[in-house]
Amino acid sequence: MNLTESKKDKWKKINKSKEERPKIQEYNNWEELSPIPVSLPIEGNIGETGDWRTFRPIIKESCTKCGICWMYCPEGVIKKKEDDSFEIDLKYCKGCGICAKECPTNSIEMVRESDIKDG
Repeated sequence: MNLTESKKDKWKKINKSKEERPKIQEYNNWEELSPIPVSLPIEGNIGETGDWRTFRPIIKESCTKCGICWMYCPEGVIKKKEDDSFEIDLKYCKGCGICAKECPTNSIEMVRESDIKDG
């Protein structure tokens, strides 16, 4: 068997028909998802962000409480409050901006840490 035939065989294994591909589970909204996020924050000093985060996510009043930010947060630091709004645990947030990018109403603003005055 020459190299070209080997590549063709490999491609056939990878390029499965639509029926052979694994099915992606569909959800109507975020409430149907498991309550466990993609990853859990690590409690204690080892999981804390420290002072190296460049941008901080700020949730604006225009938030519609859809939960998309919670669903996409790779660190699992967005929590649902009793009033169905969401808050970000800044102690563990890495400032990646995925929540802001995925927010359908642009209700999360990424603000440079150096521009924030903690009182």
